[in-house]
Amino acid sequence: MIQPPRTYSEWVNVLAVFKDRTNDSEVLTAMRSGTIEWQSGVAERFSKKLIDSFNFRMNAATDKFQKEISRSQGRESDIVQAILSLRKEFRFLAEAIDLPALPDRERQHYAGLIAEQADLIQRSLEDSAKKDRSGKLSSIVRNHKVNAL
Repeated sequence: MIQPPRTYSEWVNVLAVFKDRTNDSEVLTAMRSGTIEWQSGVAERFSKKLIDSFNFRMNAATDKFQKEISRSQGRESDIVQAILSLRKEFRFLAEAIDLPALPDRERQHYAGLIAEQADLIQRSLEDSAKKDRSGKLSSIVRNHKVNAL
């Protein structure tokens, strides 16, 4: 069991586990139960480490999505599965960033960053789907939104 982090160094260790995706359920529980002294110096370093970890996971998720789409060869079930997998990761990230240890202003800001990224991906998918003359891809993208967080 992962212990809830209390110090910056403990948070660094927990965020490393988070980044590695080795135990999402336990790491989420630990992160949501953790605390940190929000003071100058520590807050900045912690924020940078936190955002770096989340960016790493978002980038990994979008890379995986792109690979799955390129392998799908237009198969609807594979496209839907890729979108749903990406949405699941973004939902997890949105839940994970809502940390009680963070001041409300930072929580809202970080949650907004994740939602913004999901919105950008959704818009990009919708724009790409417009090129499909059959309308099938456009329907898939509209009915399985990445940003349905």
